[in-house]
Amino acid sequence: MPQYDNTTTTTIRLDHDLCWPFGTLEGLDHDDIRTTAYEIFFTSCRSSPGFGGRNAIQFYSSESNGGDHASGGTGSPAKAGGHGVGMAVTSKIKRALGLKMLKQSHSSRRSNSCGTNPMSPGGHHGNASPGIGFSTVPGRSRRPLTSAEIMRQQMNVPEASDNRLRKTLMRTLMGRRAETIILPLELLRHLKPSEFNDSKEYHIWQKRQLKILEAGLLLHPSNPLDKSDSFAMCLREVVRSSDVKPIDTGKNSETMRNVCNCVVSLAWRSADGCPTDVCHWADGFPFNVNLYSALLHSIFDSKDQTSILDEVDDLLELMKKTWSTFGINKPMHDLCLTWVLFEQYVTTGHVENDLLSASLTMLTEVANDSKKVDREPVYVKMLSSVLTSMTKWCENRLLDYHESFNKGTIGVMEHILPLVFSATRILEEDVPGYGYELKGDLTSDSTGNNVDQYTRSSLKKAFAKMVGNRNLISRNMPSQQVCETLVQLANETEELAFKEKETYCVVLKRWNPISGGVGALTLHSCYGVLLKQFLSCNSDISHEMLTVLHRADKLEKVLVNMIVEDSVECEDGGKNVIREMVPYEVDSIIAKFLKQSVGGRLKKIREVVHRAKESETWNPKSKTEPYAQSAVELLKQARDLLVSFFEIPIAIAETMVEDFADGVERILRDYTTFVASCGTKQNYIPALPPLTRCSRGSKLAKLWKKATPCAVSGMSPYHLGLEEGNHPRPSTSRGTQRLYIRLNTLHYLISQLTSLEKCFAHSSRIIPSHKNRASSSRRHAAGGAHFEHARSSIMAATQHVSEVAAYRLIFLDSNSVLYGSLYVGHVVNARISPALRVLKQNLTLLSAIVTERAQPLAIKEVMKASFEAYLMVLIAGGGTRCFTRVDHEMIEDDLRHLKKVFTTYGEGLVLQEDVVEKEAETVEGVVALMGKSTEELIEDFTVVACEASGIGVSSGQTLPMPPTTGRWCSSDPNTMLRVLCHRKDRIANSFLKRTFQLAKRA
Repeated sequence: MPQYDNTTTTTIRLDHDLCWPFGTLEGLDHDDIRTTAYEIFFTSCRSSPGFGGRNAIQFYSSESNGGDHASGGTGSPAKAGGHGVGMAVTSKIKRALGLKMLKQSHSSRRSNSCGTNPMSPGGHHGNASPGIGFSTVPGRSRRPLTSAEIMRQQMNVPEASDNRLRKTLMRTLMGRRAETIILPLELLRHLKPSEFNDSKEYHIWQKRQLKILEAGLLLHPSNPLDKSDSFAMCLREVVRSSDVKPIDTGKNSETMRNVCNCVVSLAWRSADGCPTDVCHWADGFPFNVNLYSALLHSIFDSKDQTSILDEVDDLLELMKKTWSTFGINKPMHDLCLTWVLFEQYVTTGHVENDLLSASLTMLTEVANDSKKVDREPVYVKMLSSVLTSMTKWCENRLLDYHESFNKGTIGVMEHILPLVFSATRILEEDVPGYGYELKGDLTSDSTGNNVDQYTRSSLKKAFAKMVGNRNLISRNMPSQQVCETLVQLANETEELAFKEKETYCVVLKRWNPISGGVGALTLHSCYGVLLKQFLSCNSDISHEMLTVLHRADKLEKVLVNMIVEDSVECEDGGKNVIREMVPYEVDSIIAKFLKQSVGGRLKKIREVVHRAKESETWNPKSKTEPYAQSAVELLKQARDLLVSFFEIPIAIAETMVEDFADGVERILRDYTTFVASCGTKQNYIPALPPLTRCSRGSKLAKLWKKATPCAVSGMSPYHLGLEEGNHPRPSTSRGTQRLYIRLNTLHYLISQLTSLEKCFAHSSRIIPSHKNRASSSRRHAAGGAHFEHARSSIMAATQHVSEVAAYRLIFLDSNSVLYGSLYVGHVVNARISPALRVLKQNLTLLSAIVTERAQPLAIKEVMKASFEAYLMVLIAGGGTRCFTRVDHEMIEDDLRHLKKVFTTYGEGLVLQEDVVEKEAETVEGVVALMGKSTEELIEDFTVVACEASGIGVSSGQTLPMPPTTGRWCSSDPNTMLRVLCHRKDRIANSFLKRTFQLAKRA
């Protein structure tokens, strides 16, 4: 319930979050309650001086020349009636409550105004102006106001209403005790419509009196009322009918007789049914407390509602006379006065701290009252509701004290804290069933000290207000804007922490020694939430992110230092607060994001390899870039990501750099494996034909001799690798050319490894690891190489691709002029010259496609493949090839020309003679065997075969078939046997038939 508006000139700001603790009275407004309270007050005090009774005393000051102020005059001492003009009024109550006296008493100020005494016989009817306080009576001086007049003006009661009340009391109720008077009923009986200005005014007045009776007897009776009570039902019906038109209150009115009968029957009931000498019509809760609170509000000066009248002692003494009517006792009075003081402080805008201090002083009385064993249940209910309302209002401010108080109003906080703690202690100790649920989310310790929670709550709200609409932590906001916001918030958070320390902790530390530490902890947590949100929206580290993290680290150090400083005098040195703090762990976060950054960059590089595996066609982009575009993209991506990684302005641990380098190396090796995935040379080497024997002079041989020249001469130029007009052309297929691109790609990888390693070697932000110091030293000694394994893998892949390309070129692309036709039928008709011409063209094309650095190995592998093909023609040529000893010279000559191709043909295509000679040793050894006589061959074969099988030459045992090892050489039994199988003479034929039962060629 808000403050009563006692004047027409003062507008009071209502504080809507202060809950009225005494419930609401249905059908009655504030004016109704205030007017009724005054009527009861006047009735209870009518016999006191100044109230017009038989014992009323009038006080007049001596007449003086000055008129307004007596000069040396004296007046009678105030005795609950009035005060002399200019006399100093002292108040024990104000002194006890710590309230300062006014410069001039209310009665003196009112008496110094000009006007007509509303209580004088000649006074005018109507509302009395607050500025009119005395009358000029012929032969008398101006007099001060009586307490009755002060109360009437304070409660803003119209003069006409006061006169009607006085008249009724004087005419009919003199001599009766107030607690035996049912005032609304008496007023209804004795006041006639003719005493009002009009019927409407009378109707309103009558409805108020009936509503008061309804509230006191039916809605809020002091003794329980049966709903089926006939008197209650009758009275309720009368009250309801009065809403339409006034009821007849004449002497002969049946309605009025029923009203009187019902009201008297209901008011004179007792709790135990025994007779009582006190009527109960205004002592039911909360009806009585609402009326009494309206009286208590009159102690505030109507011209300055933050001040209490100096006459408060007299007024409160007079109000005691209403206690019997209201059913009020001293504990209830103390509680109501505490509430009224507190409510007045709130509703007047929190400007007068003395009112708050007075409320705290009164709480001491309330605490004493609450300990009494004879407390009434209604008092406990009032105690709970009043103190709960007070604590809730206070805690609402304390839970957001940054908004509620500033440096200029911090004194208010000093008063509110002890008040809320005292109220809470009373609630916890003296109100049965009071639980933490009444205090919202707060939890209280035994002393009611919730400073810890106030600090946390207020700083959280202050931080949230500071953040405001700047909470831009989302994936949709530009990273730079978010980072700038977080850095600014860190600055403001630090400022807020110092404001908390310098302004609020001074007060809070009296109640909680570690309040400063709790505040720093709270701000640390608040900013940590934003920091966590920000980090969750980012997967890669950046310069902006580092700026945020470094600022967060600085903020954390400032807050931790505050906690340490604040906890110096604590027993645990602030360990509990520090233990509650969840550190930002900026270094760990940076390390984590660096690791994520490494992983993210490696993922991007792996994606290039994945795309290459799905779409690479091994077609060069141009002659200047004769390698796979996927390799270019791969190395560019790797280089760019490495450069950007080392551009991050932070020191990077060597172990992390090693992890990055290892990851890149694994990807390079994976790509190398992909490039080298082109099969093996075995895919192109023809299978060895079965061993058979040649028979000299057979019909088949004669037919071959006649047919071979025709067959060879009849082969198409394309089949021989020749163009029309006997101009040779390369026979290199598209597949082989793609292998050349693979080979170029591998050499491109090797050429770029150094530039990648420089990215690591030239970074000054790498911090050497103590654990890896030895390996780091070795690496630096080796030139800082990071990709040695990748380099080895690429070299091995280069060897493999060169070999496969060479064997494909010789055995597949050049098959028609080499293995497929060389020496077929007869040596003299199928010499090697056509094959050499094609081979030279193929080498020329190879040099045009393969990069210069890759050419030596590629040509060497072509040479090796050529020698192996030539060797297979001699010892595994199948049934179409037979040789005689006479052919040896031509074969030897062809071999010499074949070797010469690789030592003399073309600039840049020349191999060293010793390299060629070394690779040709096996072929030359076989050719030398072909120059021996058949008898010598058989003899050498027998010796070698016997030694290989472990039997003696003269043992007479059958020679075993020597196994095919594939390692051809002139001392290999199987190689020698194959030379015999291709020897076209009778002795060889007979030996093979007798020894191994080899079949004759079909």
